Amino acid sequence: MKSTRSTKVQAAAEPAAPGTGFAGKSVPRHLARGVIGFGLIIGSIALVPVAGPATLLAAPLALIAFRGCPTCWMVGLAQTISRGRLERNCADGVCTLTTADPASIVRTRRR
Repeated sequence: MKSTRSTKVQAAAEPAAPGTGFAGKSVPRHLARGVIGFGLIIGSIALVPVAGPATLLAAPLALIAFRGCPTCWMVGLAQTISRGRLERNCADGVCTLTTADPASIVRTRRR
């Protein structure tokens, strides 16, 4: 029974696989998705007095642009900006966040 618990802790302490999370491919692309998403939300609400409640049907399209909710988009923006600059290292169930090696940042940005 004890080994099962240590396996669960060890699995939880392992770093996430690259490419997971909410990060986008580039900051400009991520910002463009945000402009589209917030534009759809603001536009659908602002146009209700002019065009009626049917304009609210555009608001759910913002979720597609955001790839989720606005909070998910903001978390993805932070992940996109910090991608390659920080490293998470886990050992013995303790995780630390350190600055990445400058050479690895260059390799990450060239992909």
